[in-house]
Amino acid sequence: MKPMGRRSFLAAATALGIGAGVSSHAIASAASDNKKTPEQAPDQNAGKTAEIYQRDRDLPFIGAEETFSTPTLLKLNSINEDHIAFLKEIGLADLGQRRIGDMDAGGLDVQILSAHTPSVQNVPGQRGIDLAHRLNRQLVYGPIAKYPGRFKAFATLPLQSPEAAADELERSVREDGFLGALTNGHITKKYLDHPDFEPVLARAVALDVPIYLHPGYPADEIFKILYSTTRSQYTKEFQPYIFSGSGYGWHQEVLTQCIRMITYGVFDRFPKLKIIIGHMGEGLPFYYERIVNDMGEPTENSLKKPFGQYFQDNFWVTTSAFPQTALLDLLLKYISVDRVMFATDYPFADIKAQTDWFRGVALPREDKEKIAFRNAEKLFRMKVPAK
Repeated sequence: MKPMGRRSFLAAATALGIGAGVSSHAIASAASDNKKTPEQAPDQNAGKTAEIYQRDRDLPFIGAEETFSTPTLLKLNSINEDHIAFLKEIGLADLGQRRIGDMDAGGLDVQILSAHTPSVQNVPGQRGIDLAHRLNRQLVYGPIAKYPGRFKAFATLPLQSPEAAADELERSVREDGFLGALTNGHITKKYLDHPDFEPVLARAVALDVPIYLHPGYPADEIFKILYSTTRSQYTKEFQPYIFSGSGYGWHQEVLTQCIRMITYGVFDRFPKLKIIIGHMGEGLPFYYERIVNDMGEPTENSLKKPFGQYFQDNFWVTTSAFPQTALLDLLLKYISVDRVMFATDYPFADIKAQTDWFRGVALPREDKEKIAFRNAEKLFRMKVPAK
């Protein structure tokens, strides 16, 4: 891709959510999410939302998908210098007062940190092993030590070396108190259903920690088939990059990986494996009935459970970057409220916009506490720090 001016890059990136999540358009929807229906008086809906907001303004929050980077990762995973400048400008590499200030402003008590896509998944061999270890230790000696209780973390794993990745997961959990691991899409054109990664899955089960499936960019062949543009003059506006990422492709990619893991028997081999997906289910609520109904029959003789049961038994879902009540309602139609957790996708999405949205959501207080922090406390065996 040709370089573009910094100003135009930042404008495009801000508008389209480049880098992770679906920041701007998702946040904008929060403001309009409680629009009046023709049957309602103009003040009824707003009054109800304000009343619920006041009732729940004291909610604690744990953010389960909160991204960070480092100078090394920025250089490794960015398109060009303009991209690096944008990521620095939004605070991706800041693990100090700016991040804490944004958390305090939004009332986010804890961030569970994870490395920026695709983390070290494209780094093979000993270099990838060393880089993953160094990134994990940087968190331990940096923000986790400096701001006690405010930060937890998912381990970065050198997944091109599965045995070493399993060992780093165990070391991070046992020695450093990490809560599990986060992956970023395909690993050299393979997903976690591939037998190569069974050491990682087995170790996660043995440790009783979850794996968070974050999106990643497609393999080159898939990118060319599905996302490359026939209007090359628009590559400078990063259209293919965003189309294959936060604009659409990421969410389909995660959901595809989830269906693969069920279809090809991962949860029959590892029935206690815990998987987390973000972005309000990555399209799962919309497709749920079609997936379960159409995949149920052809897998009836190859799986130990009905297809949909695996979504109930092995998956948790976060709200990251999708502060939209209609989507939350649809998600809760299919996934138990005990399996839904709050997340913001910071710094690609605004913390306060999302905590404010959730405070005004019309759910029973008990359910909102589960989503805001209690489900995370239970899954990760942690507690929101006392204020």
